[in-house]
Amino acid sequence: MSQNTNENPQNQNQFEQGSWEQSPEQASQASPAQGQPPYAQGYQAQSSYAPPQTQVPPTYGYYTPGAPVAFAPQPAKKSRGWIVALVTVVLLFCLCAMGMHSCTTAMTSLGGSSSYTSSSIEVDMLTSDAVGIITLDGTIQYDGTVCSPEGFKQQLDVAANNPHIVALVLRVDSGGGTATAGEEMTTYLREFMEETGKPVVVSSASMNASAAYEISSQADYIYVAQSSAVGSIGTALQVTDISELLDKLGINIENITSSDSKDSSYGTRALTEEERQAYQKMVTQINDMFIATVAEGREMTEEEVRVLANGMTYTGLDCIQNGLADEIGTLEDAVEKAAELASISGYTTVNLETDYYDMSSLLELLMAAQSSGNATDADIEAFLKELEADGILSQ
Repeated sequence: MSQNTNENPQNQNQFEQGSWEQSPEQASQASPAQGQPPYAQGYQAQSSYAPPQTQVPPTYGYYTPGAPVAFAPQPAKKSRGWIVALVTVVLLFCLCAMGMHSCTTAMTSLGGSSSYTSSSIEVDMLTSDAVGIITLDGTIQYDGTVCSPEGFKQQLDVAANNPHIVALVLRVDSGGGTATAGEEMTTYLREFMEETGKPVVVSSASMNASAAYEISSQADYIYVAQSSAVGSIGTALQVTDISELLDKLGINIENITSSDSKDSSYGTRALTEEERQAYQKMVTQINDMFIATVAEGREMTEEEVRVLANGMTYTGLDCIQNGLADEIGTLEDAVEKAAELASISGYTTVNLETDYYDMSSLLELLMAAQSSGNATDADIEAFLKELEADGILSQ
């Protein structure tokens, strides 16, 4: 008996019709089971027979026991792996943004010590006394960060409006910057202290100079490291004259102005003596305001500050002696001092910073998915709408 229907067309026809011939010997070995098809009865009769395992069964009629079953191939599904990757990236962006610049070192929160958390989400979840930390790390200027008047005031408002934040620490690592930005930030800090009554303590890192020190001078207490560069009380205005270089290069620049001194700062000509005196007067006036601000904040006379206002920085050790700082200490010392001034023992600390989401890398992935054909314009549009609905793009 052969089941190779390809080689024996006659047997194939018998298989289709459901018939199966048995030899007398096979029929005498076992009686057919009632209700079973003849071909199944034949297999039961031949206990020593094993159907060929390599035979491809027909795709019609009956199923051959023991033979491998062939299924029609399913159409390949379009890969959606890029969606999973993009969602993962978005989640990572959110997690990184929540933990950006946050101090994650945990310490005990009882008996006058603190535990460090991150920014805005934790601020809203505060339920007990906390010391807020604002980090001024960089140039004092108008760039929208915490080192700008707008960003600094935003975090001061957070500390002012949250009843659980009872004191503030400024962690300063800045060499100064724009005089006007420093003046505005100094005003905002002074107003915060007067309106809220919450103590402010400064922790100086490697540098606390110029406009950054002007801001720091308003605090209740200033900590420095022994090697911190502190002070640099002074004002500078720089005008570059490249007129001789332009002459050597054969470049002639003609400025058409409404007055003789309008182009005095362009650098295409030398200053006149009158212009130089005018600029010097401006610098002196701004510097006098700087000195007065430091004298008021540090409870010193203007004469005492003017002696120190040589534009140079002093080490932390010297600042303890000349009155520009109060004590050698670390950030932790500053936090403890702020808690002491606020008359609290058990507390937490929270970093106050501006949340920022950098979506450039995510957009690059979207464009790459589009160019490779894994995402259509409609897919990207739908995905961006989801981000906007979740409030991520608005950040």
